[in-house]
Amino acid sequence: MNIILHDNELHLRFAPLTLTRPVGDLRVGILTNKERWEKWIPEAEVSFETEKYLSKKYPRISDNTDIEVNAAIIPTEAIAAAVVFLEDNQILLSEGTWIARRGTGKEKIKWTEQHPLEITQRWDLFQKNDEILVADYFLLTGGRESQHIAASNTIIGDPSLIFLEAGASVEGTFLNTTSGPIYIAADAEVMEGSMIRGPFSLGEHGVVKMGTKIYGATTVGPYCKVGGEISNCVFQAYSNKGHDGFLGNSLVGEWCNFGADSNTSNLKNNYSMIRSWSYETGTEVETGLQFMGVCMGDHSKCAINTMFNTATVVGVSCNIFGGEFPKKFIPSFSWGAVNGTDSFQLEKAKEAANAMMNRRGLELSEGDHAIFDYLAKQ
Repeated sequence: MNIILHDNELHLRFAPLTLTRPVGDLRVGILTNKERWEKWIPEAEVSFETEKYLSKKYPRISDNTDIEVNAAIIPTEAIAAAVVFLEDNQILLSEGTWIARRGTGKEKIKWTEQHPLEITQRWDLFQKNDEILVADYFLLTGGRESQHIAASNTIIGDPSLIFLEAGASVEGTFLNTTSGPIYIAADAEVMEGSMIRGPFSLGEHGVVKMGTKIYGATTVGPYCKVGGEISNCVFQAYSNKGHDGFLGNSLVGEWCNFGADSNTSNLKNNYSMIRSWSYETGTEVETGLQFMGVCMGDHSKCAINTMFNTATVVGVSCNIFGGEFPKKFIPSFSWGAVNGTDSFQLEKAKEAANAMMNRRGLELSEGDHAIFDYLAKQ
């Protein structure tokens, strides 16, 4: 069986994060939707229907067993079961929203349970992270036992809501589960003096540095390193905010780096509702939110003491530096981003990306090069 995660014309809705990945490969909660479908239907081959320029890295794997799934829907056990039993040319619908379809989808099947949890805006990734993270926690830990939690830690709340995978190290930390669970993945480390309120997840080989303060709902993806003060943020993977400074209600892509003492405003001085740049409309749009920090695309970095305005949007492969607030929208391949910007030359941008990736024993793939080439032309 092939499960095809369909972008459903939401590619630009979630940009800049989706400038370099399909909607179905966005991390929210603990997992990506690709990983959730692989958990619910282990026998399925999961791939993507996405933008053409992304397809070299994220190809569609297709045959006569294909079931297309709306990549914005967060799957549950019940949804997965309904999808498996779809027959040829059936489509599963909930209140006008399609969940999954096999073949032409001419025959409509009504989803009679509660409307599925769905991400429809970029900021849903932190707005709905609480609910999704809790669901992922029980999906991953149900029927299993945590590794031993060291006596050096101080636990506030229910200890059964803390789960450490094999190889995880947590010492001398305050762990508070009164607002939600805490999940520490394999070979991740929480250093001494840190204070964590759930819901929270730390991905494989991730690191929470000494004295870090984390408020839920926060997701720190695999191989990320974080420090300072963090509140209601989602890190995709391989990104670093290793030093003091505040980051709140923010979204961080892969291979990003925040210089020491960088700070993000997540609330306007007049407490008014926030407008933020939309790649979909090419303008700022009303969000209906009062709290929003930065959204940073893959391979972007900022120098020490960078000060981000409320709801700043940073594209892919930007190098941000200067002594004043950067602009609220920083296009991809920007160099500087304070008193005007220059273009970050494509080959130099690739060199910088590889320099960071080489520290993890990785490098840009052919698919990554194709994505960089396409975005640079835009």
